[in-house]
Amino acid sequence: MNAVVGSHDILFVTLDTLRYDVAAELAEAGRLRNLLPPGVRWERRHSPGSFTYASHAAMFAGFLPTPVTPGPHPRLVAATFPGSETTAPDTWVFDAPDLPAGLARAGYHTVCVGGVGFFNKLTPLGSALPELFAESHWEPAFGVTDPHSLEHQIDRAAEVVRRTRGRLFLFVNVSALHQPNRCYLPGAAEDSRESHAAALEYVDRHIGRLYALMRRPCLVIVCSDHGTAYGEEGHAGHRIGHEVVWTVPYTHFILEPHAPL
Repeated sequence: MNAVVGSHDILFVTLDTLRYDVAAELAEAGRLRNLLPPGVRWERRHSPGSFTYASHAAMFAGFLPTPVTPGPHPRLVAATFPGSETTAPDTWVFDAPDLPAGLARAGYHTVCVGGVGFFNKLTPLGSALPELFAESHWEPAFGVTDPHSLEHQIDRAAEVVRRTRGRLFLFVNVSALHQPNRCYLPGAAEDSRESHAAALEYVDRHIGRLYALMRRPCLVIVCSDHGTAYGEEGHAGHRIGHEVVWTVPYTHFILEPHAPL
């Protein structure tokens, strides 16, 4: 990671609420054609939080989802913290309270394109995470109630990339997976695991445009912040300690110059 920071743009995408089992099943069935470049697979990891705010606060402090196998697992990035057992020689260490601030000190323009309510800037709480960035964007068309939310978010991201001259750290919180997602499954009267999968296929249809607009070389980190329950053992939603909430998909890869996806 020390060779990446300063030489690559960075795109960090959180697929809000995406369950690992759904992501893995669709990938295995060949139903994800754009999210994962050839040869790239989902890793099964554990989220640092069971809902959006907690998970993103941890990830912006350098605690990305943790591999499920026994550790310790060296981290890509880490804030300066005495005694850290997961800060390794290859870890990029930032002397700042959060990753956007650390990258800003390294010369990056930091931009947030929000999605779910914790990024809507309508309240002090909804402003806390966006305010970590030099520039942040949110509008209702980016949120959970718009069935074309990702398309609108990518339109805004394209405008950001066009006018940014120096190194860019672009964060996009994709809201489409979050409830309500029944709009992606024709005829569905309520949200379900099936409509969750249909929402992921919607994201897959459009995410390639986001990758394509990024300047190369670019490090891309794609993961879920947490999963969600659809009736497992009587549970619904998240902010609970259930396996389907804590287990998330994760991957990262490099978009190389002139390399097709």
